[in-house]
Parts: sequence; C-alpha cells; structure tokens
Amino acid sequence: MGKVVEIGIAKNKGDQIINVSEIEVIENQGIAGDRYKKERSDKKTQITLIEMENINFYNQISNTSIQAIYFRRNIVTENIKLNELVGKTFHVGKVKVIAHDLCRPCKYLQNLLKQNNLIKEFLHKGGLRCEILSSGTIYVGDIIK
Repeated sequence: MGKVVEIGIAKNKGDQIINVSEIEVIENQGIAGDRYKKERSDKKTQITLIEMENINFYNQISNTSIQAIYFRRNIVTENIKLNELVGKTFHVGKVKVIAHDLCRPCKYLQNLLKQNNLIKEFLHKGGLRCEILSSGTIYVGDIIK
C-alpha cells in the first residue's frame, strides 16, 4: 500500500520548495499557500506526486544524493506505482484526487539540479499531475489507496 513520505510547497514560482508535514488542499483550486493555487486552477497543476523509488534509483545511477523535495513535486510517495493511476480516481489520506497526466521532466529542473541526464532518466518516471476532487488535509504518513 502506498503512502506519503514527504510534502513540499513553494509560495511563488521559482521559490525553493519547503518541506512541510501537512497541507490543506482546496477542491478544484490547489494547495493553500502553494504557487499553483488559484480559483479555477488548471486541473493538471493542482497537486503533483512523485515516487521515492524513482528518486533513489536516479541518485544511485548518477552517484548523487539529491533530496526528494528538490524534484519540485508536492507529494513524495512510497510503495505505489503512480503511472498506473493515470485516468483513475484515488485517495491521498482522506482527499480524493484524479490523475490526469504524467509529469514530464523539464530543462528548468535539470538546470536547477545541475544534472545533464535528468530529462532522459525521468521520462515516464517524473510523477503525476492531479486534480483535487475534495478539500481536506494531507499529512506525511497518509495512505494512498
């Protein structure tokens, strides 16, 4: 069973991601205090998830130790195959979300992390873009089902 192992937000676009223990999410808008929260927010940018296993694998093959939060996703997961959730509705703790698309790695992140191979290595491993279907609080340790 999957679970939330880290949570991160940034107040403004380009700000450093801050590690937090919980977030308030608002249906159809996003995460309170996060850069992408807006009234009638794009459903693909409301909340993002990434697998810790993919981050650990990248660190292993690239001989790096980049912290999971620096990959700029809101939720870092463990023990769940996120790609299998595209098009599906699921719960992160008590919050209901639907996965619309894979997160594709970008040149911005590659440059920020000073890695030459990030785009190639994270293709189809960069996480999920989801829409928030119910408001609530997500905590580190919450189960994903």
